[in-house]
This record gives sequence, C-alpha cells and structure tokens, in this order.
Amino acid sequence: MGSRFSITVVSTSEELGNINIQEAIAEITRIEKMISSWDEESETFAINKNAGIKPVKVSLELFKLIERCKQISELTDGAFDISYASMDKIWKFDGTMTDMPSPEKIKNSVRHVGYQKIILNRENNTVFLEEKGMKISFGAIGKGYAADKAKEFLVSRQVVGGIIDAAGDLTTWGTDVSGKKWIIGVVNPLSKNKIVSWLPVIESSVATSGNYEKFVNFKGKRYSHIIDPRSGYPSTGIRQVSIFAKTAELCDALATAVFIMGKDAGLFLINQLDGVEVILFDSLNKVHKSDGILFERDD
Repeated sequence: MGSRFSITVVSTSEELGNINIQEAIAEITRIEKMISSWDEESETFAINKNAGIKPVKVSLELFKLIERCKQISELTDGAFDISYASMDKIWKFDGTMTDMPSPEKIKNSVRHVGYQKIILNRENNTVFLEEKGMKISFGAIGKGYAADKAKEFLVSRQVVGGIIDAAGDLTTWGTDVSGKKWIIGVVNPLSKNKIVSWLPVIESSVATSGNYEKFVNFKGKRYSHIIDPRSGYPSTGIRQVSIFAKTAELCDALATAVFIMGKDAGLFLINQLDGVEVILFDSLNKVHKSDGILFERDD
C-alpha cells in the first residue's frame, strides 16, 4: 500500500508471535490485492477501467467497503470522497511549483469527481462509475481498513493483545504484556519530540493527518498536499488532525475529512458522532479538541 506496517502482538512465545505476525501480513497483502488501483488484476482496477462503460461485479467485501465510503462522503458533505482519484494532478508538492494554477485549471481538475456518480447495485453487487475518466482510490481509508482486518484476523486466532500501526493509523486490542493499557502520545506538529498529551487507546484506534511535511506557500498562505475533492484547492487552516474511534477505517477517513472541512465544521461534525473524538492543531498551532477529550495542554 506504499506504507510501512508495524505489528506488535502479545504471545506466549516468540515463535508463535512471529507466526501470528506473518499471518497478519498475509491478510494485509490480500486486502492490498483487492483495493489496489494499480494492480491490473484487482477488482478496483476493473472498476476504473470500465468507468463510463459498464458496471463491474465485485466481491461482497469490496462492495460493502465502497458502500461505507459513500456513507462517509454523505456524512462529510463530500470532504471525503474515494473518487478524488479522478482529479487532474495540477498541484506539485516537491518544491517545483512557483505559481498557483489558474482558477480555470483548478475548477476543471475536479470535473470527474463526485461520489454521487458511483452507482451501486446491491442485488448484483456491481459498481459503476458513471463518467469516463472517473477513478476511485482507497488512499484515504485503505490503510485503516487493512489494519482493522489484520486485527480481526489476529483476534480470531486468540491473540490476546496487540497494536497494528499502518504508517500512523493505529488500532489496538487487549493490553501490553504487563497488563497495562496501550498509551499513545499526541505530538506537536511543530516539534515532533514534544508530546502534547498521552492518551489511552483501549480496544480502539487513532489516525493522524498533517501538513507539516508536504505543502506549498503562496503569498504567505500555506496550502496542504491534502486537496479538497469538491473544489480542487488544497486545504488550509489546519496543521494536524488526530481522530479517535473504534475502527481504524473510520479514523483514517475522518482524519482526512476533518482536515479538509476545517476547524469549526470539523469539530461540529465530530461532536455529533458517538464514540468519535478529535484533537486538532490550527494554522497558528493552537490545539482544539472535541467535547469527549479530557486533558490539559502543557505549554
């Protein structure tokens, strides 16, 4: 998936633990084979190849994943949208951009984007992208989904505790070997060595999105590499978002969505959702949190 996965398990022996980890890796590889938009043998590739041509019958697992993606799109008013892959790549975050693209180019770049144009048929388990040029990609949810499935597999193998870290998308279960809760640190985006707060992650997950590594500055304004699929403009106003929820899949998707939605709309959304919390840093690096997060920032 282009990301590093780190798997920790609590086991009665190192040998058994290594076997469990290899089995989890095999499950992650299976998921990658299903959702990859680059693998010509994947179901996702077939969906994209037939955009504007015909519906594609897919596995129930992939159908349900796409169905959940559309539900999150509706919940976030399109801030999360797997059809973002249809966007023309007009922004570069490798240091080569010297000017902003024109408004016309930006508007035209999202002409094929729109989760409403992903047509699902529950009776036949088919997926149809209405327009030629449309594509879907699971870059904003795939790592979290794979982590959840690997966790589900390990729990089915009676692994009593562990952590799966999918390049910052974490999911946990049980406790560490000493019986203590798994604890994660929320870092300051301007100083990765500074922990803002330590929080327990109990049978739960967390995902973080940030703009401190890939961004451009034009006229004193910072534009993130995370682009709003509705407008074609990079998101502004937030440096980092950490979402806490039961599943890594939901955390992954909402971290991207809240980053795009902005502080006020993002906090309002999260405060309406049961079992979901957020900690975010705005463009001035001021920390904000949802109602269920209890900590005092140590400045």
